[in-house]
Amino acid sequence: MPGLLRGVARTAVVAGTATAVSNRVSRRQQGRWAAQQGPQEPQPQAAPQPAAATPAPDDHMSGKLDELKQLGDLKAQGVLTEAEFEEQKRRLLG
Repeated sequence: MPGLLRGVARTAVVAGTATAVSNRVSRRQQGRWAAQQGPQEPQPQAAPQPAAATPAPDDHMSGKLDELKQLGDLKAQGVLTEAEFEEQKRRLLG
């Protein structure tokens, strides 16, 4: 049972990290494409997205803090080893 719990916890951490990295890569690509295209005539904006879809910097930081706390809890419970914890922390903080 502990092995199963460790596997599930590791999967959850990796999935969360992958989502954060994917979002960061998408934002960087959009910025690069916008810079390459240069100034153009304004295009009509689509309907505004909900506020939750674009977190403010404080929300982004609190999300990272929450993930770090979860990682710390998993390490304290013995689900993650020190090396796994450090690797996931490094990925999360970029």
